[in-house]
Order: sequence, then C-alpha cells, then structure tokens
Amino acid sequence: MAGHEHHHHFSLCFCDLMRLMWSLVAPCAFLSLLLTLALLLVLLGLRLWLQGRRKARWARDGGPSVAFFHPYCNAGGGGERVLWCSLRALMNRYPGVSFVVYTGDQGVTGEQILAGARQRFNITLPRPVSFVFLHRRSAVEATSYPHFTLLGQSAGSMFLGWEALTAFVPDLYVDSMGYAFTLPIFRYLGGCKVASYVHYPTVSTDMLSVVRDRNPRFNNADFISRNPLLSTMKVVYYCCFALLYGLAGSCSDVVMVNSTWTLGHILALWRSPSRTSIVYPPCDVRAFLDVPLEEEDEDDVEGWEELGQELGGGEEGGGRREDKKGHTIVSVGQFRPEKDHQLQIRAFRKLLDGKGEEPAGRESLRLVLVGGCRNQEDEERVQTLRGLCQELGVADRVQFKLNVPFEELKRELVSATIGLHTMWNEHFGIGVVECMAAGTIVLAHKSGGPKLDIVVPYDDRQTGFLADSEDSYAAAMETILALSPAARLEIRRAARQSVSRFSDQEFEVCFLAAMESLMSQLTL
Repeated sequence: MAGHEHHHHFSLCFCDLMRLMWSLVAPCAFLSLLLTLALLLVLLGLRLWLQGRRKARWARDGGPSVAFFHPYCNAGGGGERVLWCSLRALMNRYPGVSFVVYTGDQGVTGEQILAGARQRFNITLPRPVSFVFLHRRSAVEATSYPHFTLLGQSAGSMFLGWEALTAFVPDLYVDSMGYAFTLPIFRYLGGCKVASYVHYPTVSTDMLSVVRDRNPRFNNADFISRNPLLSTMKVVYYCCFALLYGLAGSCSDVVMVNSTWTLGHILALWRSPSRTSIVYPPCDVRAFLDVPLEEEDEDDVEGWEELGQELGGGEEGGGRREDKKGHTIVSVGQFRPEKDHQLQIRAFRKLLDGKGEEPAGRESLRLVLVGGCRNQEDEERVQTLRGLCQELGVADRVQFKLNVPFEELKRELVSATIGLHTMWNEHFGIGVVECMAAGTIVLAHKSGGPKLDIVVPYDDRQTGFLADSEDSYAAAMETILALSPAARLEIRRAARQSVSRFSDQEFEVCFLAAMESLMSQLTL
C-alpha cells in the first residue's frame, strides 16, 4: 500500500513538472513563431521596396544595369585590373547596358579613378561608368577587427553591401573582390542576379589543416599553435565559418575563379560545380615582350648592352641577363609575411655555401629583393630581413629595392638569370607570369597557382622549376646555373610562349563566355 502511494505521488510530481515546462515552453514557442513571421514580413517589405526602386530606375534609365562591388577600385593591384578589363569587355559586347561601380574610396572623383586606371593599366573604358561612393569601408578593413578578423570582416561586408544596395539597386550584381557574404543580400533582398569573381577563398581547407596540425604560420600565431585547446577552438571556429561561407557563396548564379587551386577550394566549400569556371586573370606582359630572347654568350653581349642603354642601363646590371660578373637572382613581391622572403635568403645562403670562395663562386652571385612597402609594418619587416642577411653573412650579396618604378623593375627582370618566388599556396601568381614574359627562368613554390597553372609544361617543353624547402630551392638554383646557355634559352622561350594564356584578350573571351547566361537574360 505504501509503495502504491509513493508511485502515485511520483506520478503527480512528474505531471506537475510537465505542466510547468509546457507553461514556459508554449509562450516561448508562440513568441518565436510570432517574431519569425514579423521578420519574414519585414524582409518581404524590404524586398518589395527595393524592387520598386529598381523598376523606377529602369523606367528612368530605359535599360538594365550591372553593378560591380569593388570597395578598393582605386588601388593598383591585379584585382583592379580584373575589374577594368571586365568592364571594358562588357561595355564593348553590350552597348545597351549601363554600368556602376560601388567603391569605398574617398577624396577622389570618378574621373580621377578612371585616370588612374589609364595610367596604371593602360585601360580606357569605351563608355562612361557611374560610381557609387560608400562611406563605411572601414567595416571591411582588417584593422577594425584585431580578433575574429574573418568573422568581423564578413559581417562588416554585409553592412557595406546593404549600404550599396540601398544606394543603387542593379539588375545584375558582380562581386569582384571576394566579399561572398554580400551575395545573399543582393539576391534575396534586392532580387538581383548575382555573379562573383573569386581571387582567393576567404577560408580554405589548407587553413584548417595548418591549425589542426598546429603548424605556426603568418596566420596562425605561435601561442595558438603551441596550445592544444586554443588550436581546437580555432579549428571549430574555422569549420563554422567555412559552413557560413559556403552557404553565402552558393547564392551566386555564376562563379568565376582565377586558378585551378582556387577552383578546388571553392568547389569544396560552395558546392556549385555546374556554375563555376576558371577565368585566368589578365596579365599585362606586353611591356616585357619587346625584350629579345637571345642565347647567353659571354663573348657576345653587345645585344644586351644595347638593350641596357635603351632601358637606362647606366646602372648596375646594364640590361645584360648574364655577363662575366655572374648571375642575378631576383624576387618581385610586396614585403608581406606570406611572401616568405626569409626562405629566399636562407636558400640563397645555402647556395653560396656550396659555391665556396673561388672567383666563379660566391662573388658571381647576387640576390635582389624588389618589392613594395605599404606601411610601417612592412618597413619594419624589411629591417628584420636585413638583420637576417647580416646574421647569415650574406648582406654583401643581397640588395633590397623598395617601391621602384616600373622601368627599374623591368631592368632587374630582364637582367636576371632566375626569378624567385616562395609564397606557399599563392592563389595565382602574376609576378611569376611577369618573370616568364621577361625571359627570366622561374623558380616558384611547389603549390597553388604556380604549380597547377603557370609553371607547367607547354607543348611538352619545360617552362620553369618548382621547390618547397630551403634545400630544394638551393638545389634548383644550382641546377639552373649549371645549365648551358642554350638549355636555358629553350626554357625561357617555352615560358614566354606559354604566357599568352594569361593575356587581356584571352581573359575577355573567357569572362564573356562565363557571363553570357546572365547577360542574355538582361538584354531579352
């Protein structure tokens, strides 16, 4: 009897607990449903409002419009060259379409931006383009987010994208800088067709492996790589971010990537193979193609001396690729940590150690590091590299050239025997293409774009060399220097012929083919 009463008392307590939970859960569930419906109504209202603005603009302008999202369009990098070449190609192909560029540049006018494009890239647009000047570009700058930088910049890009959308509602939106989190805003709120050109995935499986393996790199601090708990937390953070990044990127109707390496990562994250294609970036190598490729001959350097005079060759090097003084190894790239200039210096020291002190050894070799310094941090990095040269005893054989004009860059490239590149997993490698066009034998990192797209056989002929460690770089440099002039000339010729794949004309053909499906819908 007592047991029965105890069981009955327990049943009453359990029922009371369930009633209490239901009394709490039911209002919360109802409130959540109500808030969800309210949010959907707000989003629907915003979409209708934005579509109304687009229809009013269409009636006013009398035709469709295409907008490019490029907050740093006044910069002078490879991404900006893609922007201007894209606009030029579309303007020539679709005369009835108007074009807009969203930019965060302040203190300049549209005319000044276009003048800069003409000066830097020798690109003149056939028709006018309108600019929408955004005021919140700081929302996408890394300096605004000392921690959780990827997440902060991505959230900031959504705010900047909303500012752009409310300022101008296009028919087709093109993200040409890699801000994937703006894509769903323009597609679902703006009702726009969307396309994207991806230079580099915001997060990649390689980044995950670096953190998972606790490998210290420029984007994985030592204190994190040494701590198992922090490394695990960062892996979880990257995995969650990669999921969100993939969802945002999958909103794109057309996806263009700049290399095979980028293609692999974007397919893994965005999972849109039928809408994704490779469109190599345009590389302006015409300025290097006027340099004659002649067989190196110490007894016949008159041709190189004349070229050196044409290029202002009164300076050291004189425009000759190789003379009795020896060989120059040149590196071209901004002094950023990911460029890994330390690996270049250490590999060069190992090469010198193998040469000894004979006249044809150490004194016959010179390493020239040519690059740009963007800020004080880059300048401090150069000082650190100079200190490393002193520490390794190679300061007398290494020369730094900072922020040099193009003509001096050209002199260094055409007079060098080897063009050195050491960035791990570079997405493409415009500098590598420039070295090949200039007739320099390329020694690039065995990863990313250089490995998969650039330093590859051309008509079954070798176009350069690859390495991935201090020892392999030193060995490859020794191999190149040991080749006969005729053998080096054959590699240089094959390399120069192969860079036609990356011309402006080839870019325009591939870009227009990728955009055809979207543009045809606008012009129906």
